[in-house]
Amino acid sequence: MIPADQTTRPAPPSAPTPDELARLGEVGSRLTATMNAVIEGKSDVVSTAITVLLAEGHLLVEDVPGVGKTMLAKTLARAIDASVRRIQFTPDLLPSDITGVSIFNQDSRAFEFRQGAVFANVVVGDEINRASPKAQSALLECMEEHSVTVDGRTHQLPHPFIIIATQNPVEMEGTYPLPEAQRDRFMARVSVGYPDHRAEVAMLDHHGARSPLDDVRPVTDAEGIADLIGTVRGVHASQAARQYVVDLTSATRSHSSIRLGASPRATLHLLRAARSRAALAGRDHVLPDDVQALAVPLLAHRIILSSQAHLARESPASVIEDVVRRTRVPGGR
Repeated sequence: MIPADQTTRPAPPSAPTPDELARLGEVGSRLTATMNAVIEGKSDVVSTAITVLLAEGHLLVEDVPGVGKTMLAKTLARAIDASVRRIQFTPDLLPSDITGVSIFNQDSRAFEFRQGAVFANVVVGDEINRASPKAQSALLECMEEHSVTVDGRTHQLPHPFIIIATQNPVEMEGTYPLPEAQRDRFMARVSVGYPDHRAEVAMLDHHGARSPLDDVRPVTDAEGIADLIGTVRGVHASQAARQYVVDLTSATRSHSSIRLGASPRATLHLLRAARSRAALAGRDHVLPDDVQALAVPLLAHRIILSSQAHLARESPASVIEDVVRRTRVPGGR
């Protein structure tokens, strides 16, 4: 046994070189251009999706039917030359359909594990809140630990691994609200929203005769994404930047309009996403601007508003914006 004072910690990731940042910026720009060609007029949503991908997170796309939620998820999946699987969440979906199942092999006289649909680099979960809570819970270990445990045996998922899930608002008929534990595992939640007039006219011109996905070509592969993730990990976050992230999440726990604030997992996710955004901007260090730009998509879905806030018709996004305004921005790099 190694004495406590002699234990070693893993070495921190090395700072990204200018060449690594240039490579990341090039791939990021190509990914952005590819997705913007399909998702008209939603550059902010596309930017958040790419940021989450390189930050090793999972993305929840929530909006009314027909605005392009599944199209966004499928476009990102096709832009990466990696294993992709889609799960259509329905009320009769079983956990074993997601994680896999052990089947007895008559020839070998032993049980063999058959992988479920979650064993892929990119998993597209369509209408995730139409499945029962029992099926939804099958994703908890996958999302947090990147592994699946079946019959007492743990199986590792491929790297990189991202779940891009879509859901309709809980007011829609036949939906089950995601439990807080699962919402907290999604790094960010975005809403596609309706396109503006010009973007909708362009959509008719470009996509009226054929599916825009037919023209999507891979920009990079799974190994390339894994390398870029390594670059993002090395982006510098100063003590002041880390303190600012903690101050923001801590402020949600004492805000008068919030009954349940952001978790420590949210703090980790916010810093990782800020590193990703900084790297995509060509910087080797995190700025407060990175944290502020990501606060709403990363924190709004994690909080539960108080009854007074509901009566005042406040939204989670507006409350997070108020938290950002009230939190002091640190100085220095």
